[in-house]
Formats: sequence, C-alpha cells, structure tokens
Amino acid sequence: MAGKSNKGRNRRGAHATAHSSESVVSPDAPVKDNSSASESTKADSNGVSTLDESTNVTPEVKESETANSASQQKQGDLHLYPVSVKTQSGEKLELQLNPGDSVMDIRQFLLDAPETCYFTCYDLLLHTKDGSTQHLEDYNEISEVADITTGGCSLEMVPALYDDRSIRAHVHRTRELLSLSTLHSSLSTSLALQYETAQNKASSPGDTAKTEVPELDGLGFMEDVAGSLSNLLLSSSKEIKCVESIVFSSFNPAPSYRRLVGDLIYLDVVTLEGNKFCITGTTKTFYVNSSTGNTLDPRPSKTNFEATTLAGLLQKISPKFKKAFREILEWRASAHPFENVQSLLPPNSWLGLYPVPDHKRDAARAEDALTLSYGSELIGMQRDWNEELQSCREFPHSTPQERILRDRALYKVTSDFVDAAISGAIGVIGRCIPPINPTDPECFHMYVHNNIFFSFAVDADLEQLSKKRASNANLKVESSSSLNSSSDKASSCLLHGESGTPNGEKCEGSTTGEHDSSMEVASDVSAETQLTESEQATYASANNDLKGTKAYQEADVSGLYNLAMAIIDYRGHRVVAQSVLPGILQGDKSDSLLYGSVDNGKKICWNEDFHSKVLEAAKHLHLKEHTVLDGSGNAFKLAAPVECKGIVGSDDRHYLLDLMRVTPRDANFTGPGSRFCILRPELITAFCQAQAAERSKYKSEGDAQATTDSSEASDVAKQDITKDGKDENVKDCASLLAQTESYDEILFNPNVFTEFKLAGSQEEIAADEENVRKGSSYLTDVVLPKFVQDLCTLEVSPMDGQTLTEALHAHGINVRYIGKVADGTKHLPHLWDLCSNEIVVRSAKHILKDVLRNTEDHDFGPAVSHFFNCFFGSCQAVGAKVAANTIQSRTHRKDQGGHQSPGKPSRGQGRWKGGASARKNQSSFMNVSSETVWSDVQEFAKLKYQFELPEDARSRVKKISVIRNLCQKVGINVAARKYDLNSSAPFQTSDILNLQPVVKNSVPICSEAKDLVETGKIQLAEGMLSEAYTLFSEAFAILQQVTGPMHREVANCCRYLAMVLYHAGDMAGAIMQQHKELIINERCLGLDHPDTAHSYGNMALFYHGLNQTELALRHMSRALLLLSLSSGPDHPDVAATFINVAMMYQDIGKMNTALRYLQEALKKNERLLGEEHIQTAVCYHALAIAFNCMGAFKLSHQHEKKTYDILVKQLGEEDSRTRDSQNWMKTFKMRELQVNSWCLRVVESWMIFICS
Repeated sequence: MAGKSNKGRNRRGAHATAHSSESVVSPDAPVKDNSSASESTKADSNGVSTLDESTNVTPEVKESETANSASQQKQGDLHLYPVSVKTQSGEKLELQLNPGDSVMDIRQFLLDAPETCYFTCYDLLLHTKDGSTQHLEDYNEISEVADITTGGCSLEMVPALYDDRSIRAHVHRTRELLSLSTLHSSLSTSLALQYETAQNKASSPGDTAKTEVPELDGLGFMEDVAGSLSNLLLSSSKEIKCVESIVFSSFNPAPSYRRLVGDLIYLDVVTLEGNKFCITGTTKTFYVNSSTGNTLDPRPSKTNFEATTLAGLLQKISPKFKKAFREILEWRASAHPFENVQSLLPPNSWLGLYPVPDHKRDAARAEDALTLSYGSELIGMQRDWNEELQSCREFPHSTPQERILRDRALYKVTSDFVDAAISGAIGVIGRCIPPINPTDPECFHMYVHNNIFFSFAVDADLEQLSKKRASNANLKVESSSSLNSSSDKASSCLLHGESGTPNGEKCEGSTTGEHDSSMEVASDVSAETQLTESEQATYASANNDLKGTKAYQEADVSGLYNLAMAIIDYRGHRVVAQSVLPGILQGDKSDSLLYGSVDNGKKICWNEDFHSKVLEAAKHLHLKEHTVLDGSGNAFKLAAPVECKGIVGSDDRHYLLDLMRVTPRDANFTGPGSRFCILRPELITAFCQAQAAERSKYKSEGDAQATTDSSEASDVAKQDITKDGKDENVKDCASLLAQTESYDEILFNPNVFTEFKLAGSQEEIAADEENVRKGSSYLTDVVLPKFVQDLCTLEVSPMDGQTLTEALHAHGINVRYIGKVADGTKHLPHLWDLCSNEIVVRSAKHILKDVLRNTEDHDFGPAVSHFFNCFFGSCQAVGAKVAANTIQSRTHRKDQGGHQSPGKPSRGQGRWKGGASARKNQSSFMNVSSETVWSDVQEFAKLKYQFELPEDARSRVKKISVIRNLCQKVGINVAARKYDLNSSAPFQTSDILNLQPVVKNSVPICSEAKDLVETGKIQLAEGMLSEAYTLFSEAFAILQQVTGPMHREVANCCRYLAMVLYHAGDMAGAIMQQHKELIINERCLGLDHPDTAHSYGNMALFYHGLNQTELALRHMSRALLLLSLSSGPDHPDVAATFINVAMMYQDIGKMNTALRYLQEALKKNERLLGEEHIQTAVCYHALAIAFNCMGAFKLSHQHEKKTYDILVKQLGEEDSRTRDSQNWMKTFKMRELQVNSWCLRVVESWMIFICS
C-alpha cells in the first residue's frame, strides 16, 4: 500500500526512516540468481578500486540525481496526498494516500500503526472539504468516493458493532499485541541503535574518549563453523508482561436471554496485581461484570469500568497493564515499519534456540491449539477457493490501476489458499482428516477439507532404485527367486493404476539389463500403457503439473482456467493440494470432458471452442498445433499434451488440468523411466530467442543458404551463438523484442518422443522431432558450457544448494544435469564441492523421507537423530538382525504389504494398518547404518544424476552446509548448538526440535513490475541513474500495492534502488533502501540465506561510505557468519568479503589487521580459483595498496607486478584494467626510487657529519 504515517515513522535515524519514495523493484528469479551473487561480488568487492572510483565520480552524478530527485519521487510514488485520520481514542494521525488505494489498504495500515493497532471493529467516514461525509465500504477505492488530490479531506474512525466473529478476532488481536513475538527485529536495526547510543554518549560533555573500533571475529567464524551456529539466532528480546492471563470464560456461550440484550462473549482476566475479573463483551463495549463464583452475574461491577476495546478496558482496571502496554506500543513505534508487517508465507528456520526456552503455561495458546481447524474458517462458511480465484481472474485489467487491483486480489487469494493447504495437508498426513472414499484401497484415498482436494504422490526415483538394488541382490543369491519377485513387481505395476507405485515404465527401467528377454517383453507390455494412471502420482509429475499450471496462468488466456495448486512435503510424505473443480464431487461428470484424454490416448475428446482457447495459450508457450490419433485411429488436432484434460465445470467455466508436459520432452533423456524429463520453459524461451536472432541475422545478410540445408544451418547457428552472444540467450529478454515475428514461429510438438500416435506425414513428424532435438542439443552444447564458463569466471556465483538450483533453473538447466556441471568444474574446488554436496543432499533427502514415511509418530525424533548420526557420524544399525541393505529390506516389506493393500508403498503400510505390521515398522529406522546410508546415496547419485561420488565423499562433504541444506529440504529444525561432527554420534534425540512442511506453490508474480525492473536494470547498466531510479521506484510502488512489502521481489527492488543511490553518492539514501532489503530478506528468505549475507555486506559498505566504520565492521562480521553457514569458508565470496574488511581496517589505520585479511583472501583465491585468476589479481592489487599505505613501496611494486602479469595473460595489454595496473606499477616504482634516493641523501649527510 502506498499510504504511510508521519507519526508512526521510524525514529532511529536516516538509515531506518520511513521514506516517502520507497522505491525499488526486484528482478524476476532468473535474473536475480545471476545478479545477486555476481553483483555483490563486483559491487562489494571486486577490487579496492571500486570504492576509489565511486568516490571520484560521485560529485557529478550526485548533482544530476539531486536535481531530478523531485521528479523521481513523483513518478515513483504514484502521487501521494496527505489525509488526516481521527482515531477512536481522539488522536490525530496523518496518512499519505494514493487515490487508487482501497479502504482495505487503509485498514491494514491502521492495523500496523502503533497508535491504532488495537482497534479492529470500526467504520471509516470520509469528510470532504465541502462538508459532506461519506461512509467507506471496505472494497471501495478512495477515488470512487472523493477526490483527495484537492486537499481538505479527513478520515474518522467510528466504533462499529461487534458480532460473534469480529469480537473473537478482536480478542485474538489483543492477545497478539500483548506479545512481542510478532515483532521481527533485525540485527542491523539493533546494531544501528547501539551505535547511535554509543555515539551520543561519546559526544556528551565531559566524555572526550574516542571509541576504539573492535576487531571483528571474522576469521574465527571460518575456522570454527560448527561453533558459530549458536551465534545465528538472536536471543529473543525481553518479554514485556502486561497481564497474567486472558482466557475465554467457562460461562460461554452467552445464555439466550443475555444474547437478546447484546452479550456475545465472556472473558476471565487475571491482572499483574493479582486481581481476577470477569469481563463481558457486548455488541458495543467491554465491561467488568459482577460475577465472582460459579454463577454468572451480568450486571456491571460497582466500579462501572467499560471501554469499546479490550485493551482500553484493561488499561482502566490495571495500572501495571497500562504502563506495560505503553512500553509495547513505544517498542513497536521505534521499530522499522517493515518489522511490524507480517509475512504471508514465512520461510522455515532450520535452527532453533539453544538452550531450548522453557515452555510456560499459556491458556490463550492452549485454546488456540485445541480449536485447530486445519486451515478452515472457525465461524461462518468455508471459503470457496476456486470461485474466489476464478472471480479474481475475471477482474477487468485494461488499465494499470485495474491490473494492480487484479494482481493484488490474485496474490492474496492464492497466498491464503497456500496457507490453508498447508494446514490441511498436516491434518491429512496426521490422520486427523478422514478420506472421502474410505472403502477404497488406501492407495486410492482422496481427501477434501476446507474446499481443498488432497492426494498423495510417491517417490518414483527411490522406488526405481529400490527395485534395482533388490533385483541386483537377489540375482546374486538366487536367480530364480529374483525372476519370480520381479514378475510380481511387474504385475503389481500393471494392477496398481493410479496408486503411488512406479508405473510400468519405471518397472521396465528397473529390470532392463538385469533379467532375460522374456522379463523384458513382459515388462515392456506395461511400459507405455498405464502411464497416465500411474505416473500422475509421482514427485516428477506433481512438480511438472505445478510448473505447467504456472505457465498457463502467466499466459492468461481469457476463458481458460486452472485450479489453485500447492505441493506440501511433510514427515516424508508429499501431498498435492488443489482447489475443488466445481461439480466434480456431485455425481458422474464424465460427459464434462471436452478436451484431451483420461485413458492415455485410447479415447480423445475434442471441442472447437475449447481448442481455440488452448491454441491461444499455446502461442504463448511455443506449443504447436498438431494431429494425434486415438486408439481407434481417429485424428484430432491438439495444441497441448494428450493426457491433459479440458473439463467444463458446473460453473460453465473451461478448466485445463493435468499439465505435466507443457514443454517438450528432453531428447537427451528418452529411455525408460524418463517420461517426465522435460525441458524447462526458460530454455525454450532462450532457444527461441537464439533462433530468432540467427534468422534475423541471416535475413539482414541476405544469406539464402540458411534455409536450403536445415542441418547445416543449425550447426552454423550453434557455432555463431556459442561465439557471439550466449549471454543474451538466457538473460537479456529485452534485447530481442524486435524479432517477435520469427521468435513466435518456433513451435514445439509436446507429444513427440512419447507413446502417443502422431498423425501427419513422416516428414512433419521428423521435423517436429528434429526441432525438439535441436532444443535439447542447445541445452547440452550451448547453455551448459556457457553456464560452466560463467561459474568459472564468477559471473554466476551461487553460495549454496538453493542458489545453485535457482541459477540452474534461471539458465534453463534441469537439476538432473548437475552431474555434468560438477564434471565441468572439477578444476575449481569450491564449485565441485558445491555440486557434489548438492547431489549428496538430494540423494540423502529421498532416503531420509523414506525413513520418515515408515516411522511412527513417537519415533520421529529418534529416527531423524539416528539418520543424522549415520550420515554425519559413524553409526551402526541397532536392530538384532540387520538387513544387508536397507533399501532391499524396504522393498521386501513393501512388496509383502502390497499383497494386502495394493498401492502406495511410500505411504508406509504400518502407519495405517496397525497390528503386527505396525510393530514391524515401528523401529525400522534402527536398521539404518552409516554404511547402508552412504551406499544408498552413492547408488542414487549414480542412478538419478549420472554422477560417481568419490570413495572419500563421506569425509569430503562440508558437514555444516550439508546439514543446513538437508534440514531445509526436509523441513527439520535442529538445536543451534555446537556439534562435535568428528564424533561417531554427534546428534541426540533432544537436538531434533521440529518437523515443518516444505511448500511449493503457484503464487502469481506481478509481470508489470517485473518488466519495469528489467528495463531499469538496462538503464542502470548504461549509467542512466535518474531513469533507472524512476523505473525501480515505479516498480516498487506497484509491488507494494500488489504483494505488500514482505516479498522477495520487493527486496530486489530495494537492492537496485540502493545501488542507484550508492553510485549517485547518496549514502544515507542507499542505507535506507538497503536496510529495507535486509529486513525483507531476513523475513522472506531466512536469516542465513546468501542474499541476506550480501545485504549485510552491502550495508557495511554503505556505512563505511559514511565513515561509520565500527558499525560497518559489525555488519561485516554478521555477513561472514552467514557466509560461513551457507557456503563454508572455502568460497570466492568469502575472500571478496575479506578484501572489503581489510579496506575498512586500512582506512582506520589498522594495517596489521588489514594485511591478515588480505593475505587470507589471497590464499583462498589461489587455492580455489588458481594463481592466474582475475580475483587473485584483485588480491595482489589490494595488497599492493596496503603496502603502499605502510610505505613499503618495494613490496607494493612486487605485488602490483604480479597483478599486471595476471591481467596481461587474462585480458591482454590493451585492456583498461591492465593499463591501470601498469600505471600503478610506475607510481610504486617511482616512490620506491624516491625513498631510496632520500635514504642515500640521509646516509651521505650522516657520513659528512661524522667526518666533520
């Protein structure tokens, strides 16, 4: 929302003030991955010259910035106008509003403002300057009621009547306010406050002592990473206690005769003074009644205390409450505004406080827990998620303001859906929600709760490995028994249908090459016949379905609808949540299928109206209209995968479901088990742009031979693209807008390389297949090598598994290629470690989740701690009879269970069946040992990622980084204590604090803001600061209205705004924007996310620019701590941060400390990147500057000579950086000669003096 309060503004200084031009927008995920690491490495640390250059250029740029600042603010803030608000307590408050703001926006701001945060039930009246008064409805826009641009408008909060729902919400809000748990204070804010306090003390009269800048423990973090875990989490601020307890009274519900006079609720309150009160909540007020014993006395007490709010009443009856409540409001008022805002989808934390805080009595918390509703509404009807979502999509969106309103509604509804889906999935997995088809086999169970449909998906990759390992082991023991067991598995795959078991294709994959030809034939029969039913329940198909849903949502074709969708991983299970298709639960709706197939292509439905809408979407998705044959040989024209389902709902809307293949299959993976190995949409976009650029190039050159030989043309195109402009293929979308026509001509047939029968000529089918092969070859021949090159040059610099995955996806590379990336980076230790550790974690994740699926609720803590001890320590299996291989034993167990209940083996039969089966599975995790875990990890890595882990992989992994990565992927929360990871059992059961759901969602992005950011980045790269600032500000203002401030895209905007202001020389403005980014990153990405670390590093640079070096160093200390957790000590970004730290110490004269950091940075870069890498040259240059400051000009010249030699080899003699280095060498040499001549003169004068 654009509105801001002048009164509730942050009072901490320039860095945290609520700025009226909160500006900056963020790039989309792909660009961000590339820029976040690379830009921070360059802007933060690529050489001492960076800061020197910026300070030299600043004055000229700053003048132009200042001159244009007024216009920038106007354009970026969408014109804010002051409107005063008269609160219920009679105070005056001023808001800065935009005419497009809705009344809901104003209510949200008043809920966040300290002065009005405890008012929840009120009406808003708008008084205009002509004396008229308008009552504002919640969904009104200000502009619909009055014109605030002319001034003279004011708002008034008028108490409204409570009802059952609103009074309970009011009590809940009051309880929430009385706890500071909703206030998320950042360490940066605390550091700034401490620094400001220290400065005030130092500047006070009589205190002239200069504060000594402490030496930070940056090197210590790198030497003892495990010991730094406890430093990550901030100790919770001192809780301000206002009241002993506020609980719903056992007098509830109000008797009927009292409801007739307005009683709604009764509360029992115990104040800090020890007094007990029974409070009545009516439709108008709260008051203390006269009840004392077990009988209700509704009469007001003799003191006759009453107020329109609960907090207001408590202030009257308890002086201690009044004092403590004032402290809470002051605390909230002093916080940064973003620290008071709630995050809709906060990230999981993998670390918990240690020692574990005492669990104290809290009646309110107990009430909330006991009324758990798994995401559904407590009062009133449940939400119809599908109707809400589709209605929002039908909002008009022809004007910018209409698009903002539509995007905001879609974002809010989708976020609420995801939140409810998480709660519902927890209830489903915890067996608190019964299935809607309990008489069916367990594998077919489906669940509907809160108008959300839930189903389970299975880990087909693990099942494939299980069967392979089992068949291998059995073949060695007895070939005949192996054949029988495999035959059972093949028939099981044929029978299970939609269950979670691997489909026929997977069975074929597990038996190929292991059995005789008769088995292969039997398996092949099932390989391509039951794909739709069986594969839809796998992890890969669920992921692809979510991506396909996002793609069609972004295509945004009028009249074509998709369901809301989320994927929740919890306690080893994967649950797919979708909004309920209208009419699907009301009887047989088989005739509602208008498009696609439900039986794997045997019968295909087609509808002209539906096809026209799908065809329009296909143009956005680069999908080709093509002809397929059904089982009877009938031809149908489709523009989507055959297995998609176009259904008309009971609301007469056209829904497209099961979008598992909206991009073509990867031609590099066409073997068994690879049905859902598809190309990423980013790659398709990049390939189409590259081809369009090539065609445009040939057209302009008049090269007629480009079309005569398609194979030769493609080879030439590949070579030219590889040499000329691979960067533009993936990153620079805006650079190819002029080639839209040829760009749109490149279309892919999604059904090639599948079992579906394609109609048309053989030439057309061959051309479609060749097109897909070209795209796949483009991935392996162009994109992958370019990505590896970018990694080696630090153009892309991922810090951990998450940022590596995002960087891969941004370049259009599937994670299954990570093994090839690792092979291409063997010469760079930090990259090879990063890739191999990610492969290890992803492999271990599947095994750990399988352990959790087969673990009873009371064994989760022991199971996880035992697995961690096996994985990170050296732990043996505890069971009396240890299976030779855990995956083999799991397979046997599941096969036996499958005869009783055919279907989903991954659900864990014992968890649901009870009896002997439950006792058998109860402690199955105890059969796991270090040897079996690592053997399974190595097998899985080889099967899934085609990567051979080295024999010493177990000892080479970065244990803290791997623990962090694995906990984040599985949702585990461990105690933040120092672990002895060299011991055989470093973890205890008490160290496992929680298991949390891990969520993938389809929350939409704001495309308009994204486009503004992309354009702004181009302007920033060209040095057009004023234009870039305006674009980022506009994007920020849009995102503020669509998503609110707590969103990753908003953080990126703030980062770019900070960069613009930094280059313009406005350090205070840069700090303000950077502080916003830091708070958002901590709240939305996590305390130890690499982007959060870079935020702290940038804050340090900006503070250093203001000569606040002590504060800068404290931020650098935090940045180093976060880097040590995410990447470990061996990463070029750590070395770059060391250089920045050294520069700061150098500027305050601590040369010895600066030299220590520079020498450590040099060691790291030489070890990680090589002695001739440009970053190594940066270290030598920084050392040369440091020695120059110390007067050691000879050493300066020596180090600069090494810099020069590296730059000549890497960049050539004509590069500007090489010439700069040459000039530095001349300077140092000249100073060395001057010192030598001065020394000679001194010696000569002494000799003359002695002789005389």
